[in-house]
Amino acid sequence: MAILKRFGDIMRANINALLDKAEDPAKMVDQMLIDLNEDLAAVKKETAGVMAAATSARQQVNECKADIAKYEAAAKAAVKAGADDDARQLITRKQQYESTLPSLEQAAQVAEDNAAKMRQMHDKLVNDINGLQARRAAVHAKVAVAKAQNTVNKATESTAKSSRNQAAFDRMEAKADQMLNEANATAELNTQASEEELADKYLAGGSASVDDELARLKAEVNGDGQQ
Repeated sequence: MAILKRFGDIMRANINALLDKAEDPAKMVDQMLIDLNEDLAAVKKETAGVMAAATSARQQVNECKADIAKYEAAAKAAVKAGADDDARQLITRKQQYESTLPSLEQAAQVAEDNAAKMRQMHDKLVNDINGLQARRAAVHAKVAVAKAQNTVNKATESTAKSSRNQAAFDRMEAKADQMLNEANATAELNTQASEEELADKYLAGGSASVDDELARLKAEVNGDGQQ
């Protein structure tokens, strides 16, 4: 039966392997449950048909036995009535049903075995689907947590990068402060040097000697002019 082979394929499916290959396990689980429910609908339909066939086959067996019993009783009645010809005819009819009964019983047994197998596989598929339905929520929850964790990881990386940039900025700012302090110190030293040179200029007496010489020259020039 094709449905039995199909069911065997369903049961042999390695769900964990499929999940490992899935990029999004939550979506994969949802699709698997959709597929399994479609398979269940087909299995349920086939199971109902096989069970109905088994019931019909068993009814044929019961009807055949009833006919055998009926013609057995009729033949006995004919014997009691002394109607041997009728009894022979009834016995012949009974024997026909008796010859048919083994094949009917065999067919009924096969049909009932198939029905039992189908019912067992149907029930297993139902239980498997129910179990997967219960695990589906856990898979969705784990995927959601994983996505949230990835978001946190990215935010953590951004924070770490920001901290590194902050440290680098602090180093550049300290270097700038050092450069400014050095420039200010140099300017201050330059200013002090100019002031010291100016002080030395006046303290050295050079300017007074020049003035004295200038006064002497003026006096000489003026004296010559008066003469």
